[in-house]
Amino acid sequence: MADSRTPRSSDGPASASPAPAVTRAAAVLEALAASAGGRLTLSDLARELGIPKSSTSNLLLALEDARLISRQGSEFMLGRKLVELGAAYLSRMDEVQEFYRYCEQAPTLSGETVRIAMLDGTNVIYLARYEGHPAVRLTSNIGDKMPVSLCAVGKVLIARLHDHDIDALFPDDAELPVLTPKSLRTGRELKDQLRSIREQGYAFEDEESTTGVVCLGVAVPTRGSHGPSLGLSVTALKATYTPEQGAQMVKELQELARSLGNPMS
Repeated sequence: MADSRTPRSSDGPASASPAPAVTRAAAVLEALAASAGGRLTLSDLARELGIPKSSTSNLLLALEDARLISRQGSEFMLGRKLVELGAAYLSRMDEVQEFYRYCEQAPTLSGETVRIAMLDGTNVIYLARYEGHPAVRLTSNIGDKMPVSLCAVGKVLIARLHDHDIDALFPDDAELPVLTPKSLRTGRELKDQLRSIREQGYAFEDEESTTGVVCLGVAVPTRGSHGPSLGLSVTALKATYTPEQGAQMVKELQELARSLGNPMS
């Protein structure tokens, strides 16, 4: 809860920003997104930002006018305008459009649950989700974040980093988030998996985030030096999954990855 957080400095999160109001507005949105219930009061947000309630109130009024947040009683939550902005962002990513086109015609992937994700520090953010028939609905949706250690696509993206960067992110004794009995638990366990992922060119997640579900992931070749770090994954039920099916899935994922990474292909 917000009450248990360490207060920020009196200048708030915008103390060194060239545009403090923008930085504080972004901090409001991030705080609401991170809150357990998705709602915070004026007092919660003022404490989070480390600024007076009067300043926080003015900021919230401006965000509400812009439909970036909404109010229910004394609590604030993210607004629907953010959905429109997110959809506009995704619609302009050629990779996302090509992702859907390919999945619709792929012999195997067209009948599976396939996602494209972007690396964001020690998490991945899911940008698009293609649902075949039947869809595996117990997995992440568009906009969800997932720790890299819990998903195939996260591990295959982290495997592309230099060893010293991986060591900085995941010391051997680092405790990793756990969702199932098969989740990796330490940085050492993660790094042991990364070596085999590099050798085989794809990652396999065996019920590490959801019991009864397996997942395969491949990385998309980087498009330009400043392009996003993207990956692809396909999810299947453990009860019906076979190695032969997995091999075909990896083949199609790698074909799609090459297409996304090379716009001339």
